[in-house]
Amino acid sequence: MKANCWMGRGRVEVRDVPDPVILSGRDAVVRITSTAICGTDLHLYDGRIPTMEPGDILGHEFMGEVVEVGPEVSRLRPGDRVVVPFPIACGGCSACEHGLYSVCENSNPNAGLAEKHLGHSPAGVFGFSHMFGGFAGGQAEYARVPFADVGPIKIEDDLPDEKVLFLSDILPTGWMGAEMCDIKPGDTVAVWGAGPVGLFTIMSAYLMGAERVVCVDRLPYRLRMAERAGALPLDYEQVDVIEALRDITAGRGPDACVDAVGMEAHHPATAVTAYDRARRAAGAPAEQPYALREAIMACRNGGVVSVVGAYGGMLDGFPMGSLMNRSLTLRAGQCHVQRYLAPLLARIRSGEIDPSVVITHRMRLQDAPRAYEMFRDKQDECHKVLLTP
Repeated sequence: MKANCWMGRGRVEVRDVPDPVILSGRDAVVRITSTAICGTDLHLYDGRIPTMEPGDILGHEFMGEVVEVGPEVSRLRPGDRVVVPFPIACGGCSACEHGLYSVCENSNPNAGLAEKHLGHSPAGVFGFSHMFGGFAGGQAEYARVPFADVGPIKIEDDLPDEKVLFLSDILPTGWMGAEMCDIKPGDTVAVWGAGPVGLFTIMSAYLMGAERVVCVDRLPYRLRMAERAGALPLDYEQVDVIEALRDITAGRGPDACVDAVGMEAHHPATAVTAYDRARRAAGAPAEQPYALREAIMACRNGGVVSVVGAYGGMLDGFPMGSLMNRSLTLRAGQCHVQRYLAPLLARIRSGEIDPSVVITHRMRLQDAPRAYEMFRDKQDECHKVLLTP
C-alpha cells in the first residue's frame, strides 16, 4: 500500500509499505477513505517530538471502511464505516473507566520509553513517534486499529466524510479545550491560535454559554475565519494583547484563556524571543511557550487557563509566580476523544456544528509532501488539508 512516511526533519515521502495485518484478536483493519494533516503533525515534521524514526507512517486523523476484524471484535464488522479516534485505548483500565482515554494504561507498548521523557506513560497514539507506541498512522491506504471495539465510532448515515472526519481529533480537542474552562453564562474567553483547534474552541465556547470570545493570532486569513466563527480578532503583531484584553474586560482580564497553539508558537522579535533563541542554541528546552505565557499573564485573578496545544518537553521561563499568586487554575491534556464522539456526532447531525468549514485544501495522498510544506509555511492561506488515498 501507499503511505506517507517521516524521513527526517522537514522531509516526508509517500512510499510503498507492507499492508497492515491483524496482530491481535481485538484488531481491525480499515481501508482509509479520508485523512488529514494536523497541526501536531507539523511538530513531528519539524523534528520537535523525540523518538521518531525514518519510515514511520504519519497521521492520526482518519476514517474509512472496516475490511477485516479480529475474532474478539464484536461491535464492528466488515463494511462498517468508522471514524477512528487518535488515542488508542483499551477500555478496561482505571484510566479508561474514568473516561481518561488519552492516558490509557495498556495501549502503549513503549511505556518505558515514554516514562523516561514524561514521568508516566500516556496512551498509544496513531502516527505519533515511538514514545507514544510507534503505531503506524492513517496517512495511508489502510491502517491497523487496535482495541477496535473501544475506539472507532460507526457512521450509520449519509453524512459525508468531511462532516465527520474531525471527530478523530480536532473537534473533540476544541470542545475539551472549552469544557476545561468551566464556562458560565456571561463569561469572556480568550483563545490563542486561530487554527482548526482554535476555531472549534471558539464554536464550543459559544455553545457552552460564553458571552464573548476573543481570538489571538497574526495571520489575516486565520483571523477572518475566527471572526466568522463569532470571535473578536486580535492581531498580536499590531496590539499589546494583555492590554487589549484588559480594555475589553474592563481591566479584569478574560475569565478563561485557552492555549490552542502549543510548542511552536510564534512571537514578534523581542527580548523575550531573543532570550529563548539563545537558550535553544545553548541546548536548553526547545519549546516556544509564548502563547502559554501570555495566556497565564492575561487571565483574570481566579480564572482558568486551558491547554490543548501540544507540548513535548520542558518549558523555560514559565510564569509560576503568576499562576500561584493569582489563584489561577491550569488544566491541560491530550483529548479523551472517545468520551466526546457520540455527543459531538449528534451536534453535527443537528447542524449545530459544521466541522468541514475549516477545510481549505483537498489533495491526494500522493501529494502529501507538497501539502505538508504548504501547511507549515501557510502558503495559499492553507488552514486545513484533507487527503484522499
